[in-house]
Amino acid sequence: MGSHPLPEPVTSAGRDGLAALLARPERAVVALDFDGTLAPIVPDPEQARAHPGAVPALARLAPHLGSVAVVTGRPAGVAVRYGGFAGVPGLERLVVLGHYGAERWDAVTGTVHAPAPHPGVAAVQAELPGVLDRSGAWRGTWIETAHIENKGGRAVAVHTRRAPDPQAAFEALRAPLAELAERHGLIVEPGRLVLELRPPGMDKGVALADYVRETGAGSVLYAGDDLGDLAAFGAVEKLRTEGVPGTLVCSGSGEVTELAGRADLVVDGPGGVVELLAALAERLGA
Repeated sequence: MGSHPLPEPVTSAGRDGLAALLARPERAVVALDFDGTLAPIVPDPEQARAHPGAVPALARLAPHLGSVAVVTGRPAGVAVRYGGFAGVPGLERLVVLGHYGAERWDAVTGTVHAPAPHPGVAAVQAELPGVLDRSGAWRGTWIETAHIENKGGRAVAVHTRRAPDPQAAFEALRAPLAELAERHGLIVEPGRLVLELRPPGMDKGVALADYVRETGAGSVLYAGDDLGDLAAFGAVEKLRTEGVPGTLVCSGSGEVTELAGRADLVVDGPGGVVELLAALAERLGA
């Protein structure tokens, strides 16, 4: 028994997925969200960094697998920088699917490939301060509650985690931001005290399913923590019906119960994800 015992999924489908990964790791894809999964959630998203054990665990695990991918709403280059993924021995074949798959970085070339940004994102960015001001997000009891994050010109995220009442600020902004997004051909994706305005058709489910098919994977494990990961969970559930076993892992927070309810395995936040990766590396390296 290694120092990291491998947890057992609570569902038969999850156990089948894990068994397939362990039996044929060279045909397995392990895909992971970044914020809240590999990196702890912090009040300022610019300060997010990968858990200190994440890169070492991934570097030990990745050589045994067909592929490791990070699937994130962040720009791919930002995720690589905040994750510390570049130039790491063992992660030579890592792929980062940024902006829900609209961008792609791979460790082989060290470059990001991406199409042109949606014009609605720049228009929304220009109008957001006025919308937030009219909603009260800059004034009164909500001074500096909303933090605008420009995701490389491909999406805009409004965070309310630093508000005196983060949930009230989040709820108050839902309708005005939905109206703003619709006006410019975008959609609003809610998350853990964040509302993201982005083009339709970008989601982690599409990105993950396309990547699994591209790699010809025989099994998939996906770990996430937020509402944006539900699409990826749905993609794994669909892949199961097509004969590709899969395991769904929730990086538990207590904030997103929908994800935990659909997961085969719930671990204790990014620290728990790192423990799982380390346990898989130990098992496959034994």
